[in-house]
Amino acid sequence: MFKAPRGTRDFLPDEMRERRYVETCLRRVFEDYGYREIVTPTFETLELITAKSGEEIKEHLYHFKDKSGRNLALRPELTAPVMRLYVNKLQFEAKPLKLYYFGSCFRYERPQSGRYREFWQAGVELIGSPYPEAEAEVIVLAADALDRLGLKNYELAIGSIGTLRAVLEESGVKGEDQNPIMSAIDKGEGLQELLDQKNVGERGRRILMGMLELRGDKDNVISSAENLLSDSPKALKELENLKTLLAFLEEYGVSRYVLDLGIARGLDYYTGVVFEIYAPRLGAEKQICGGGAYSLAEVFGGKPVATCGFAFGFDRLVLALKKERKSIAPSASRGCLVVPMGEGMLSTAIKVSRFIRKNNLCELELGRRRLRKALGYADRRGFRYVAIVGESEVERGCVVIRDMESGEQREVEIEKLKELKL
Repeated sequence: MFKAPRGTRDFLPDEMRERRYVETCLRRVFEDYGYREIVTPTFETLELITAKSGEEIKEHLYHFKDKSGRNLALRPELTAPVMRLYVNKLQFEAKPLKLYYFGSCFRYERPQSGRYREFWQAGVELIGSPYPEAEAEVIVLAADALDRLGLKNYELAIGSIGTLRAVLEESGVKGEDQNPIMSAIDKGEGLQELLDQKNVGERGRRILMGMLELRGDKDNVISSAENLLSDSPKALKELENLKTLLAFLEEYGVSRYVLDLGIARGLDYYTGVVFEIYAPRLGAEKQICGGGAYSLAEVFGGKPVATCGFAFGFDRLVLALKKERKSIAPSASRGCLVVPMGEGMLSTAIKVSRFIRKNNLCELELGRRRLRKALGYADRRGFRYVAIVGESEVERGCVVIRDMESGEQREVEIEKLKELKL
């Protein structure tokens, strides 16, 4: 017996109904904000992936050579493909551009709860606006999507990599030299050794370490940060941008968040405000969304452009919803099952199914079951109605429609089935 490869899954019909429901809700929210869908290839050039994430990413990739010797990789995430598409085809379009995507991604990692080797992402990118109101809209959109899905137990945390980078710059650590430090902060290990290597002085360390400890409500965090940064003009300017963004969130009615100035996403292209969303019921693998402001187009040969966006870990999002309630998608009637009473009624049953299907979900019973067994099958499959095509009724130009919930039956003229709404 063959099994699915390790780290992959098969989805049964009920699971897919729930996943499609979540996807449909997200699409509706994204499009309500004016975002338009794009699709990129499942595999990209290996050079594209390593240009964004470095050569060390290879050990986490499914990469290969094609028959012409080209180095390719299954995409491990969707930001790089989207920005490659932007540089190839959209960078001269009117801005801002609002794009969204759904797609499968692949990483060779140890499978665990909420983490698979094939997984799905859903996200947005807002390209071409360098202003705080753009970053605010992206955060609001993520929170609005979760609210409309009905996820109750989540935590939105907002930080500012721009402020941390300004602190490092004022301490003499500039440009790409900052990236290992950002990664160490994100991973929570090796920070002191890197600060030693970069010769960060006592003042810079004190400010940086103090910033990393600031987490809580807006007023207390901002006040403490302003005291820490009183002699750091560049960092204070970044902090002012964050305060402006938070004021926009208030205008949107978003107050359910914590300010966490210790967030430092490990990818070196993040430049300004960053945010993460957690679902605490998922345990250790609780992050369901991450995003922020970044600059990446120039890495792929385009002109620098301000960009902000986020990606939901779609699988974790579905899992978080399932932790909160038994059923994600609203229950729906399975429509009508058409049951021919014998082979002689099959032609009429096909005609009946065509008529009912014009306005309703409808299936034809294909197992040639007797009526009692057909009704049992309809009950197990969750059909709300059964259309019984019997010889005597057909002679009168009718079929019997049975309500499986109430048990009531009524005759309906076959020609009127075209307008029937069950």
